[in-house]
Amino acid sequence: MATNKLWGGRFEASGDENIDAFGASINFDQLMAAEDLQGSLAHVEMLQDTNIIPETDAKQIIQGLKSLQQQLAAGKLKFDTTNEDIHMNIEALLTKEIGPVAGKLHTARSRNDQVATDFHLYLKKRLPKIIQAIQELQRVLVTKAEANIETIMPGYTHLQHAQPISYGHYLMAYFYMLQRDVERFEFNQQHTNLSPLGAAALAGTTFPIDRQQTTRKLGFDKPYSNSLDAVSDRDFALEFLSNAAILMVHLSRLCEEIVLWSSYEFGYLELSDQYSTGSSIMPQKKNPDMAELIRGKSGRVFGDLFGLLTVMKSLPLAYNKDMQEDKEGTFDAVKTIIPSLKILAGMLDTAQVNSEKMAAATEKDFSNATELADYLAVKGIPFRQAHALVGQLVLEGLKTGVTLQEIPLSKYQEIMPEIGSDVYHDLQSKIAVERRQSLGGTSFAQVKYQIAEAKKILDKID
Repeated sequence: MATNKLWGGRFEASGDENIDAFGASINFDQLMAAEDLQGSLAHVEMLQDTNIIPETDAKQIIQGLKSLQQQLAAGKLKFDTTNEDIHMNIEALLTKEIGPVAGKLHTARSRNDQVATDFHLYLKKRLPKIIQAIQELQRVLVTKAEANIETIMPGYTHLQHAQPISYGHYLMAYFYMLQRDVERFEFNQQHTNLSPLGAAALAGTTFPIDRQQTTRKLGFDKPYSNSLDAVSDRDFALEFLSNAAILMVHLSRLCEEIVLWSSYEFGYLELSDQYSTGSSIMPQKKNPDMAELIRGKSGRVFGDLFGLLTVMKSLPLAYNKDMQEDKEGTFDAVKTIIPSLKILAGMLDTAQVNSEKMAAATEKDFSNATELADYLAVKGIPFRQAHALVGQLVLEGLKTGVTLQEIPLSKYQEIMPEIGSDVYHDLQSKIAVERRQSLGGTSFAQVKYQIAEAKKILDKID
């Protein structure tokens, strides 16, 4: 039985229904229906302007495509698996709309450059939305940091108390992580903003097309310079997925700390009921499920990246059917990272900060040990020797329950007569934070400087 596929002229038999279902991509690439129609309109207008097809035919096709756009917007377009992909579905729907003249739309075009164009357009439209969602989270971080410049908390290394820091300083660390994410996605736009349209199957076309015109109409910066590269390139998608994976690393790290800080043992934060859930059996529970979900969803975005890397790693030029696997992971990453960013912004914005508990955690923890070592070094003891002396005092304090600020001055003076009562001033957590004035440090002045710098970055957007 001969096939009725639009590409089936040289085939004598059609595949069975399992083959059709396995090879079809319409179940997911219908997400690019708007982009397919947009690309087709630019293509037919170019065909008209270059006299490749008659004006009367072009106008009929344009009218049909615009009708399909209206039907798509109204949710009335129905797609069919037997037509494989979004391109064949649109052509079939257009033929139903205007008749056989619809076949002229595919003049000087292949599905290879068509799908690449759709994919570029899809990502091109969504990158600004992703960047905007990151910046909304950055604004929350800046607002919360400004309200907590003098909120003192333990700083950690190895999840052990290290030195007291400003909570505002902690929040600003994530602002700058996210700023690098913004810059990566902005760079990604350069490679997304190339037009493959006109590359045809792989070698260009004999028709006198105007690729510059379609590039302008679609809002791309420039066309690909090489037709083989145009239809086989998925670097822009790999870049996007790599950037998305790095972004999710950052969100996951922050969510891990939100889970910790909101636990009974820490109690630094209390999440809003809006961003928490309960237990079906334990009435007292208030679970940070949204933070845990974001942390968990990082894994699926990592998988999206590794999936496409694996698909592309050994593909010969130019187009191969393997590349049909490029889109689902990208679509998945888009629909994962945007809600994650928005939910995390809301979670932080509505969380209550327990500043007293944060500060209290720095009072009995020996996180001021470095302050004492620095104090001794200023008095003339080599820092390595000062480090060892303070280490011995900490060990003794851990055994006796006496903190560094509780050690009598007389005992300090046995170590070094020059030690004065001002040592207790330096051992205060707030003073320890305030004295770290080096550029990028945790002092209140430096945190204010970071916030001012961040506001300038965000003001450029507005």
